[in-house]
Amino acid sequence: MKIALIADIHANLHAFEVVLAHAKAQAVETIWNLGDSVGYGAFPDEVVQRLRKDEVLSVVGNYDLRVLQFKDKKGKWRDKKAPEKYRGFEWTYEHLSKKNRKFLRFLSHEVRMKVRGHRILLTHASPAADDEALTAETPLERLRELAAMAKADIVITGHSHRGFARQVGDVWFINPGSVGRPDDGDLRASYAILQVERNSVAVEHFRLNYDVERAVYAVRAAKLPELFAQMLAQGHGLETTAALLEEQASAEANQAAAPSPAQPPAEPPPAP
Repeated sequence: MKIALIADIHANLHAFEVVLAHAKAQAVETIWNLGDSVGYGAFPDEVVQRLRKDEVLSVVGNYDLRVLQFKDKKGKWRDKKAPEKYRGFEWTYEHLSKKNRKFLRFLSHEVRMKVRGHRILLTHASPAADDEALTAETPLERLRELAAMAKADIVITGHSHRGFARQVGDVWFINPGSVGRPDDGDLRASYAILQVERNSVAVEHFRLNYDVERAVYAVRAAKLPELFAQMLAQGHGLETTAALLEEQASAEANQAAAPSPAQPPAEPPPAP
């Protein structure tokens, strides 16, 4: 069975459409989505609508949940969340239709199934928590703990925005990377294809070019925080992008404050 694995679309319709087209060209039989379909990007409603239209099997992500909580939590969050984060939750909630909010609300935190004899677990972050980021650098001992907890042969997650595939004993841990908000410095969309047969498991990751400039323009046109546009333009997460912008602003300020190099005295006018 050939399955496209996607995660962390984050309302980036331009990247999502490129990934869908590529996956369908590979003749995948189905698509599994590991959550965080909305947030940061300019097209939350359109992305959720496309997930529904294409009957993509999805789990809910932690950002999806925060958006759904916004109406009840906004008073508390207004003073506690960073302004950019608060605006992101607010804008996304307001730009999701009631029908698509309902769709997200009824998604499960995890999905379990058996394919070709393999027990498979889909969950947004890790079998332990919806905000634990698993990467290629996660300690082996931690993966062993999670493997024992998961009660699955293949554990498929998102959240970290870092694609990898690691086998720990008899258990596979797979992350397809982020479709819509890569944070490894590579601007390209990321996803993976999983090939599952009775006696074999194979994973291939893909990085795809998409129109980043249009995605950035859409974020700015929606009047979302400029930091969100810069995340797409630089290929990094929120904190890293904020730090890079601060360093850049500091360097520019220091340059502007530096004294201009002394100019040589002007040549005297020629004698008459």
